[in-house]
Amino acid sequence: MRVTLALPRELGQPELSRWRELQEADPSLDSPFLSPEFTVTVGELRDVVRVAVIHDGPDIVGFFPFERHPLGIGKPVAAGLTDAQGLIRAKDFELDPRALIRACGLAVYEFDHLVAGQPLLDERHERHPSPIIDLRDGWDHYTEELRKHSGKTYKSTLAKSRKLQREAGTVRHDYATTDLEPLRALLGWKTDQYRRTGRTDRFAQRWIVELVERLLATRSESFAGVLDMVYADERPVAGHFGLRTRTTLAGWFPAYDPHFAKYSPGLIHHLAMAERAAEQGIQVIDMGRGEKEYKDKLKTGQLEVAEGRVARIGPAAAVHWVMRVPARKTRATVLANPLLHKTADKALKTYGRLRTVLQG
Repeated sequence: MRVTLALPRELGQPELSRWRELQEADPSLDSPFLSPEFTVTVGELRDVVRVAVIHDGPDIVGFFPFERHPLGIGKPVAAGLTDAQGLIRAKDFELDPRALIRACGLAVYEFDHLVAGQPLLDERHERHPSPIIDLRDGWDHYTEELRKHSGKTYKSTLAKSRKLQREAGTVRHDYATTDLEPLRALLGWKTDQYRRTGRTDRFAQRWIVELVERLLATRSESFAGVLDMVYADERPVAGHFGLRTRTTLAGWFPAYDPHFAKYSPGLIHHLAMAERAAEQGIQVIDMGRGEKEYKDKLKTGQLEVAEGRVARIGPAAAVHWVMRVPARKTRATVLANPLLHKTADKALKTYGRLRTVLQG
């Protein structure tokens, strides 16, 4: 194995084509977060992004995109934002994970959404479900499954959609628009949601806003940013910005106008989005790791992602363990316990309300 490091912008068309070829050959890698376009776009905005190009003799057999932080700490590209992480490699190529991170100049590589089938995985890493909407058998089959397992939710969502139309005006769904105006409305709702629930506002960081805008403008057969919105009487009600490959749509930033909360606009939107996505050839909507009520109601299956780290023996890895691992395990314990999770969520929402009052 021979590894060369490059900035994403230094990859030429032969390398990018090989990346896509390797990705499309392995179903476990079918996520837009693992596409070369995503890494290249993030690399335009963050100078910590690198790509390890892995050679076996004269052949390129893999790509390992990562961010290099101080003390040799490695993280996934756009760490904290992505729902799929990992190494893109030829299926029959085996490698030593620690040899890879050594070649990358890393002491540790930390991840929280590592996809299945990775050579970076071992039995110590924690596994988590990532709920999906399975559209491989078509929209009609999905709705049949939804009626069986979430019939009450499906019927009530259709009823609320009709009520929204009666009370607020004609309901319209705009799928895969490239207009920046509805995107800004969506990001505004998301910012309000973060603040209301006590979470950190991701869009307070200008580079993330610019990343979303650049990805919205990126469009090819194998990768695109997808913005879709539901309107009532031409007023935006709910929407979502995500990314797609040819066959997978990754859920990313869903939000709605709280003024319309009584109509369950998020569910109305997700059903509309799934129907249009199926028409466009999308086979799977990956809603991402995390416990959310709407995911439980809409899912018809799940993928698996892992959380953990690969580390070399050394002082930097030891410091990283002390700083990160106990906190991560505590967080995982809270998320796995419904009572603790509910209590923590309630505390965050209380903090969000107090913060709004103090800032307002």
